[in-house]
Amino acid sequence: MAGATDGETAVKDKIGELPAFQELAARLHHVIVQAAPDLQPRLWYGMPGYARTKSSPVLCFFRVDDDQFVTFGLTEKAHLEPEEGAADRLIGSAWFLRELDEPTEARIADIVRRAVG
Repeated sequence: MAGATDGETAVKDKIGELPAFQELAARLHHVIVQAAPDLQPRLWYGMPGYARTKSSPVLCFFRVDDDQFVTFGLTEKAHLEPEEGAADRLIGSAWFLRELDEPTEARIADIVRRAVG
């Protein structure tokens, strides 16, 4: 894999091991790296995580839970602020999904860009 980092290779290998959500995971990885190309993919607790550098804390991640759904989430190291215009002060940090469509991909890309700050 020309130009791939060790972390990226490990993430892509892990995605290949997720039969229930392999296509969704590959698309989710693509959405994340397109939204924030400077993020460095690596395995984090055995699942894909994305950080500013190889050794800095992970900002966002995803994992497969019991082959029933995928969790996309942010860590406490991400830039966390309530959504602009929100009627409350809650800050989202994890979302469950079973499929990706264009609006969901766009929302995830926006979340990633905000998480990076």
